[in-house]
Amino acid sequence: MIRPLADRVLVEPKEAETKTASGLYIPDTAKEKPQQGVVVACGPGKKDEPMEVKVGDVVLYGKYAGQEVTFEDRKYLIMKQSDILATL
Repeated sequence: MIRPLADRVLVEPKEAETKTASGLYIPDTAKEKPQQGVVVACGPGKKDEPMEVKVGDVVLYGKYAGQEVTFEDRKYLIMKQSDILATL
């Protein structure tokens, strides 16, 4: 498994919506990049900045936050804790 270092967080992004509320299907070219995901792993934090998120938290992050990583055919994002905007 991937173990992030320092103040980094491993997030599994939520699937992009495929259907609108009214039942219309969204084509792949029009789908928005998801901005919500689940924390899969956390680093230990920094000496002066403890980790505020924990494994299992559902988080909101910026549209272009993090670095995409593929591990065992699953897509993840590795980002700094400061890139996370809120927890749900």
